[in-house]
Amino acid sequence: MFELVEPTSRGRLFDGATVVRLGDSSPGGRARLDAIARLLQDVSDDDARAAGFGDYTWVVRRTVIAVHQFPVYLEALSLRTWCAGFGAAFAERRITVRGDRGGHLESATTWVHLDASSMRPARMPQAFLHVFGPSADGRTVSAKPRLAPSPDGEGTPWPLRFTDFDVLEHVNNAVYFAPVEEALARRRSLRAPMTVVVEHGDPIERDGAVRWVERDRADGGVDGWLVGDAGRQFAAVSVVPGA
Repeated sequence: MFELVEPTSRGRLFDGATVVRLGDSSPGGRARLDAIARLLQDVSDDDARAAGFGDYTWVVRRTVIAVHQFPVYLEALSLRTWCAGFGAAFAERRITVRGDRGGHLESATTWVHLDASSMRPARMPQAFLHVFGPSADGRTVSAKPRLAPSPDGEGTPWPLRFTDFDVLEHVNNAVYFAPVEEALARRRSLRAPMTVVVEHGDPIERDGAVRWVERDRADGGVDGWLVGDAGRQFAAVSVVPGA
């Protein structure tokens, strides 16, 4: 359903390194998905800043994480990232994560480029295309939603915290993986290899009422949605066995 392409023979590659820390780990010692999402976000930002584009404004539309093996507490990780495709106002960033204890993740994130004044999607600047375009090798990607809309159902209240909001006054994209972790905690048999997809919809306001709705999948996975009143959908989630 989601293509995770290999890097081309040309274009920009950026490497980073980190270690799975205490605050990144579950009680069982594996790296949590919300912590992994922060690592992916950080190496993406590091690459953009190193290339001279640190003042650009982005929001995430979709994150795909194929977990071949979860990294674990104190595992040293190497991260490699490159641009793997473009649309008119968005770019797909691919990231490979490998650990010295066998941890292995593949990720693709669709980032939407925003005009900093209006916070509306804006066309990709030529200067950015010049630096990051070659590794995409002409590949185009779409930001259209692919996951099913939320079903009818009350769900469980999902309280917002002050710490969920970032400098853009948005709920940070890593926070959306927290209810996924709660769903995994209730399904001990659902572990790697797995593929996790989060698609973002309407923005969540500070005083918004948010609910989490989930449904078991026939394949042993789970689908979930963060929803609000009046049919608003903030995010759709799918966790599928296999990577």
